[in-house]
Amino acid sequence: MPELAPAPLTAQPVIELDNVCKRYGSLEVLTGLTLQVNRGEVYGFLGRNGAGKSTAIRMMMGITKVSSGSIHLFGNSIAHNFVGARQRIGYVAQEQHFYPWMTPKQLAKFVRGFYPKWNQQRYESLVTLFELPMTRKIGNFSGGMKAKMALTMALATQPECLILDEPTAGMDPVARREFLDLVSEEARRVDATILFSTHLIDDIEAIADRIGIVESGKTVYEGGLKPLSDSIATYSIVEELYTPGSVPGAFANGADHVLQSHARHGRHHIVLQFPYGAPRSPILDYGWQEDAMTLEDVFIAVVAKSG
Repeated sequence: MPELAPAPLTAQPVIELDNVCKRYGSLEVLTGLTLQVNRGEVYGFLGRNGAGKSTAIRMMMGITKVSSGSIHLFGNSIAHNFVGARQRIGYVAQEQHFYPWMTPKQLAKFVRGFYPKWNQQRYESLVTLFELPMTRKIGNFSGGMKAKMALTMALATQPECLILDEPTAGMDPVARREFLDLVSEEARRVDATILFSTHLIDDIEAIADRIGIVESGKTVYEGGLKPLSDSIATYSIVEELYTPGSVPGAFANGADHVLQSHARHGRHHIVLQFPYGAPRSPILDYGWQEDAMTLEDVFIAVVAKSG
């Protein structure tokens, strides 16, 4: 770690961050973040709360300035023609800020002049789909309704790239499912490019083409879900049979190092990291067994090692 898989030779970068740092006085929030989101892919931007995801996105959107490093959108530095690039991006922030006295009908009239490709029919259909009252003041909307309002506006601009920053935070399960279903539908659109930032692995597991994991302000993994999952395995043995410091025979058959070692529910668990793409031997020492891992288990192992 860090491990950054090379992008396909035919990739067309839409978002590129190269060794981006952000400092607030002596506090370093980002310490060399690198990532690449390509045209037509759904990119899961993963990291626990406080890892630096929202800071990175605010810099992509021009809300916060970069301390060092570079950011390119659609092949051009954000220092040049940022307004033009911004008009091509749909953005759903972690916290929604609307004029509370406006209704969805008034809001559409206000913002559509800023976006050359605004689609009023798309806007109205999404308002109906999400059951958002067109004439109610947005200040009276719940948090979930405001998030769906933000997604509706973002998609009505017919963006070339959609950036979602922890959009389902605070939603109830029904609202969250409706939101994710619409994002999944958008992801199936030809050439749709989506950066989905979250710490909730379930939100992106089914739709992400590639992921980037950030921990302590830097990239610790970028690449496909399957190569990462295949490179990490967990083994367990009855606690009474475990000898401190011992590892299953698989460690001698190619594992790089131990990511985690802990006891739980009467068994001792070892999480091992293997080289990417390397085959693993199924032969284990007596008493050891390989346990199933979810993507969330893999994510926790990666950030725990990197933290």
